[in-house]
Amino acid sequence: MKIVIAEKISVSAVDLLREPRWTVVTPEQIDGKLAGQLESADALIVRSAVQVNADLLENTRKLRVIGRAGVGVDNIDIDAATRKGIAVMNTPGANAIAVAEHTLALMLAMARHLCRANELMHAGKWEKKSLQGTELRGKTLGIVGLGRVGMEVAKRARAFGMEIVAHDPFVSAAVVREQGIRLAKLEEVYAAADYLSLHVGLTPQTAGMINAESLKKMKRGVRLVNCARGELMDEAALAQALQKGHLASAAVDVFAEEPPKHSPLASLENVIATPHIGGSTHEAQEAVGYQIALQVKEYLKHGVFQNAVNVPSVSHDEYVEMQPYIVLAERLGAFLAQASEATLEEISLRYSGHIAEWKTDLIRNAAVKGILNQALDEKANLVNAASIAASRGLEIHEARKPKSSGGAGSVLSILTRSGSEEHLVKGAVLHGNTPRLLHVDGIEVEAPLERNLIYLRNRDVPGVIGKIGTILGKHGINIADFSLGRRAGNLQEGTQRQAIAVVHVDGKVPEPVLAELRKIPAVQQAKAIRLV
Repeated sequence: MKIVIAEKISVSAVDLLREPRWTVVTPEQIDGKLAGQLESADALIVRSAVQVNADLLENTRKLRVIGRAGVGVDNIDIDAATRKGIAVMNTPGANAIAVAEHTLALMLAMARHLCRANELMHAGKWEKKSLQGTELRGKTLGIVGLGRVGMEVAKRARAFGMEIVAHDPFVSAAVVREQGIRLAKLEEVYAAADYLSLHVGLTPQTAGMINAESLKKMKRGVRLVNCARGELMDEAALAQALQKGHLASAAVDVFAEEPPKHSPLASLENVIATPHIGGSTHEAQEAVGYQIALQVKEYLKHGVFQNAVNVPSVSHDEYVEMQPYIVLAERLGAFLAQASEATLEEISLRYSGHIAEWKTDLIRNAAVKGILNQALDEKANLVNAASIAASRGLEIHEARKPKSSGGAGSVLSILTRSGSEEHLVKGAVLHGNTPRLLHVDGIEVEAPLERNLIYLRNRDVPGVIGKIGTILGKHGINIADFSLGRRAGNLQEGTQRQAIAVVHVDGKVPEPVLAELRKIPAVQQAKAIRLV
């Protein structure tokens, strides 16, 4: 493995990545040649300065993961990374305490005029009357966004005796009730807050949320804190509200342009400005670097996605439980793609049993990966499989049935459709971690899903099994497992039942052997299937 660390992180984080046979390239060793280093890298770790764009990723051959030591990923082209099959991870909670403490520090600085008091004292002035402040106790704090930082701010504000009202459509009422927080609509938060603190990410819905219209909804004398994203504010509208006295003051740690060269907030006396230092504590910097190094290491060694922004994240325990079904899904998909010959238009997955209650995105992507990689030069993986399928116009559908079906606790079904032609396979994980085929196109059959298989469709007549065995024996191909199945139900007189055979063999099956199998009168199809 080769890990490129493009920006400075803690020494303990670098040491965490120093494994036998792993090469760690530190910022001092890059010497301005980052693109060249990435050509052979497996992982890249950045902070906020390095711009990881499509051009930088163009010539990467092995890169599997980009780790962002911090929360925002604006400096990373997520779409380009996803197309290349590169997982992108960040560390959303590692600096939450630091940002929460900075938020409270700014609130106290506004309430007690601390910045002006310091300036006057340094100027040799002893002015007490003009510095009379207010207490946080009994005031209402409005919080927009109850993620990790928002919740930490709420905990600390409660200790100051503040009433807390918050808006977050993605948090349960039960959770916030335990924390003494009242959930409300955004307009109600604006109207109730004596202090308003922003803790949301940048999305099309949140960009410019503090604007002329929303400012009018706030009570006169409100104090605003923004330690989240500068783009959440219309700085011109905020400056105007501050100049007119509608807002008593604002404390801003982030700006749309950093460093701010033309911000109208910079010259206002009732604005406290800090240079994006909310997460800049020794403890937080140590934490974000160590956390991203740990996540990258876990992914490189075990394939576990933690805090990924372009693929569903799972814990180590979740991944361990899910991993046999990821293998099952990929092999079922690969089996299905090699057994059928039709042009693919649609893929449908059905989860039965306890897997129906899981986050199944990785299982879905594994199935799609197994199907696509049989025909495409552009190799799919767990990160980009769904993206590649979408770019090729393939429809993907999922359905769930929580109760188990058949004799297995959980069953995965994959259906492919092309025009009027459909093919269906079902599989399960048996004996702990063994992927098994259970069903092909309406015929029940149990067979191992591993290594080299021969898939045959034939008419159910006597002598077929013997002829297959004879041909394979003549060519020195050893049979490890021979699984048979035939279509159930009563037949009309004069018709023959359809059957299939899945033969697990030792070693690859040459095309001349398949051609000889196809010459058996009852055999309608013979395919060699390779599963890895």
